[in-house]
Amino acid sequence: MNCHDIQETLELYALGIAEPSDKSEIERHLSAGCTACEEQLQAARATNAMFLSQAESHNPPARLKRRIMASVGVQKSSWSWLGALSTAAMMGVALWLGNQERTRTNELADARLLIQQAESQRDRLSLAIAMLNQPETQQVSFGKNLPQPPRGNVFVNPKLGVLLVASNLPKIDVGKTFEMWVIPKGSAPRPAGLFQSTGDGTAVHFLAGPVDPSMLGAVAISVEPVAGSAAPTTTPIVVAAL
Repeated sequence: MNCHDIQETLELYALGIAEPSDKSEIERHLSAGCTACEEQLQAARATNAMFLSQAESHNPPARLKRRIMASVGVQKSSWSWLGALSTAAMMGVALWLGNQERTRTNELADARLLIQQAESQRDRLSLAIAMLNQPETQQVSFGKNLPQPPRGNVFVNPKLGVLLVASNLPKIDVGKTFEMWVIPKGSAPRPAGLFQSTGDGTAVHFLAGPVDPSMLGAVAISVEPVAGSAAPTTTPIVVAAL
């Protein structure tokens, strides 16, 4: 396993649930002195510790068994049924605790996914801000001379990518999304990512990666199915010629 493979399984290793074969590979890799993977492991453990420390522990109240017994009409004097009902009560408590643990595990996974998404968005936003400060970044406006169109700007940087900032986008139906396209000169549109607008019709979308402005003819936006399309299926609502 290389560093990339190792880092993909460090979350499971930090939680103690990695496959035995993966665990052995990770420990051999770490013992070889890989500082990058060791830092990733420490970060994973820190994240797990943060969420685990926020989880509240719940002990079943002492009166729970009495309530369960009373709910089925059994009085304290019914000693012949006490053993069976005690077992049933403990099974109920065990099931409740198991459900609580599954809920906590699912919430932990959801929170970790949100953190990863937030970190990805933060990194993309940092690139976009850096792009605006670069002298080689080209800016093209669209929608200025039309009565009620989408308006905005497209920024193109040869090293960093394409940034779209739009306003006055139309409301779209459930199950639909906006898709950005980069259109090379003399070639068909290429998918450049999906995005949604805010309630007031504004949106920011960033396509990261090198681009050749001399070969780029236009940037467009169309409304597509929520899963996106390989080619535009509707007339573009924005075409910004570069």
